[in-house]
Amino acid sequence: MSTAIIIILVLAFFIFMSSFFTVKQQSSVVIERFGKFHSVRNSGLQLKIPIVDRLAGRVNLKIQQLDVIIETKTKDNVFIKMKVSVQFKVIQDKVYDAFYKLEYPHDQITAYVFDVVRAEVPKLKLDDVFERKDDIAIAVKRELNEAMTTYGYDIINTLVTDIDPDIQVKNAMNRINAADREKTAAEFEAESSRIRIVAKAKAEAESKRLQGQGIADQRREIARGLVESVEVLNNVGINSQEASALIVVTQHYDTLQAIGADANSNLILLPNSPQAGSDMLNNMVASFTASNQVGEMMKKTNKKVEKPKPIQRQSGYEDDIQPETQQ
Repeated sequence: MSTAIIIILVLAFFIFMSSFFTVKQQSSVVIERFGKFHSVRNSGLQLKIPIVDRLAGRVNLKIQQLDVIIETKTKDNVFIKMKVSVQFKVIQDKVYDAFYKLEYPHDQITAYVFDVVRAEVPKLKLDDVFERKDDIAIAVKRELNEAMTTYGYDIINTLVTDIDPDIQVKNAMNRINAADREKTAAEFEAESSRIRIVAKAKAEAESKRLQGQGIADQRREIARGLVESVEVLNNVGINSQEASALIVVTQHYDTLQAIGADANSNLILLPNSPQAGSDMLNNMVASFTASNQVGEMMKKTNKKVEKPKPIQRQSGYEDDIQPETQQ
C-alpha cells in the first residue's frame, strides 16, 4: 500500500470521526451550516456533516447566579452599597434567542439591576431599606423578567443579600440601638425599684399598724390593771388619790429597776436620790389635797352668787319691771 493511500485513509477516518460529537446534560449546542444557523442539538451523541456543519457554540441550561454590587443613596441622603444576587437560566425552547440576540447577558442583567435599584432605593429611608429589601428584590425580578424573556432568559429569583452603609452610619445606628436598650433597661430597673419601695412601705405600714395595736392593747391592759389596783387599795381604806400616788411611785421604782437591768443603757432618770420616791409621794398627796380644797371652795362660791332674772308682766297698762328678790 502506497503512502498516499495511507494518508487518504487516515484523513477519511478523521473526517468520519469528526462527524460525531456529544452534548453534555443541561446544555445545548448550536449548529451552523455554511455560517447560517441550522439547528440546536441537545444532550447525547449527535451527528453533523463534516466541513459543511460546524459547532457555533454551547449554551449552558443550568441555573446561574450573578452578583451585582450597587452603590446608591437613600431618601435621607445616606450612601449604601447593596449586593443583589440574580438567579437565571436559558429557556430551553429559546436557545436561538439567547445565543444570537444577546451577546453579553451578564452586562445586560447588571444594567437592569442598577436601573431598578437606583429607582427604588432613593424613595426609602435607611431603616425602610432594611425592612423592605424583599420589595426591592421583587421589583428587580419583575423588571428583569419583562426584559430578559425576550432574549430567551428566565429570571428564577432575585435576592438582596447585603446592605452595607458607611462605617460611620453603622456606628451611629449601633449607638442608637445601644441607647434604646439602655433606656429600656433603666425603665425596668426603675420599675423594679418602685416595686421594692412600695412593698417595703406596705410592710412598714403593716408593722406600724400592728405595733400601734400592740401599744394600744398594752395601755388598755395597764389601765385595767390600774383600775383593779385602785379598787383593791380602796378596800383597805386608801382613797383614790393616795392609791394613784402610790401606783405612780411604784411605776417609778419599776422604771429604775428596768434601767438598772440593762448594762449598756445610757439613760439618766432625774431626780434619782434615795428619798426621791418618798418626796414624790408626799408631793403628789399634798397636790391632790390642795386640788380638792380648791374645788370645794369654788363650788361654795358658785352657790352664793346668782344672777337676778327680770320679770315682765303685761296687762291693759305697762307695769314696771320688778326684779326678783334673792332667796
